[in-house]
Amino acid sequence: MPTSTEWLTDLDLVDHHCHGVVETDLARPEFEDLITESDAPAPPGTTHFDTQLGMALRAHCPPVLDLPAFASPQDYLARRAELGAREVNQRLLRASGIADYVVETGFQPDRILSPAQLAERAGARATEVVRLEFLAEQVAAEHDPGDFLTAFRARLDHELTHAVGVKSVAAYRGGFDLDPTPPSEEDVTAAAARWREQTPAGRSLRLTDPVLIRAGWWEAIHRSVPIQLHVGYGDADVNLHQTNPLLLSDLLRQARGSGASFLLLHCYPFHREAGYLAHVFEHVYCDVGLAVNYTGAQSAQVIAESLELTPFHKALFSSDAFGAAELYLLGAVLFRRGLGEALDRWAGADGWPLEEQQRIARLICSENARRVYGC
Repeated sequence: MPTSTEWLTDLDLVDHHCHGVVETDLARPEFEDLITESDAPAPPGTTHFDTQLGMALRAHCPPVLDLPAFASPQDYLARRAELGAREVNQRLLRASGIADYVVETGFQPDRILSPAQLAERAGARATEVVRLEFLAEQVAAEHDPGDFLTAFRARLDHELTHAVGVKSVAAYRGGFDLDPTPPSEEDVTAAAARWREQTPAGRSLRLTDPVLIRAGWWEAIHRSVPIQLHVGYGDADVNLHQTNPLLLSDLLRQARGSGASFLLLHCYPFHREAGYLAHVFEHVYCDVGLAVNYTGAQSAQVIAESLELTPFHKALFSSDAFGAAELYLLGAVLFRRGLGEALDRWAGADGWPLEEQQRIARLICSENARRVYGC
């Protein structure tokens, strides 16, 4: 009987949350910035390659660029520069085996390839998810506060003519301990006015107002669309204790029956809490996307823990890759391996039939995402 590690390599993957790749040649400091969630360079004399992600990258990516595994960072980056960014992106993306990309376009969109360009490099398909806070910032810059809500609704409706869902980064903008009820139109107008008044002249608008964040959530809920929420682990802007998804419980209760789905992204170290929410709420799904790359050789344990309570029809795959194409490949390789190890262990304990293991893997790797997003 083949091990799940063998047959999993042939299954389609839908990366239900990622960003895009840069296609400029990267100096070492720029590249290292893309393989860490820290907002600072490594201390003098050290490197961000000395992490679980860095070691996973050195194990799996050099052979795709015609180097031996564990080539030195210097040799790897020299080979990257020799091939050029476009060739590197194409090789690594195609080696990932990802068939569909659901691309969130609200973070540094001018720096990365568009979803269509990403799909072309990958030889795959791509759809788009739009960021609620980014839309609100665009609308607020173009309209008076009294027109904000009407204009936001119109912009969101326009974006949803092609996008398959929305994403919120409330985790980075104050966390989840918010009033879960929809704000009134008067409250939204007043909040938009305060936002404009409190933003210094010449500075870009950055949405942190909880009333307007809630307004975005509820506009999406009323449109019955998939709503992605960053949960847990992220960069230094996150106050991690404020991103426990259990803080969303009242919102999830109030949104039942709306037709909206909630996709909890990344979730570490709250992946068990996210699994509980996916277990008890019919409209909640989760993944451990970002955590897989950053836990590297330990990622199999994180994946298995995330599936302790998460129903298999509620778990999804994502890479959360941004900037470096290596992150797509690593996300796929480590996820397949971790899911395979979990299935092998569970099958060994209780004799799960091979066809059942394969059915569960298809759900998690692609079918759940295609069902939720309609892609």
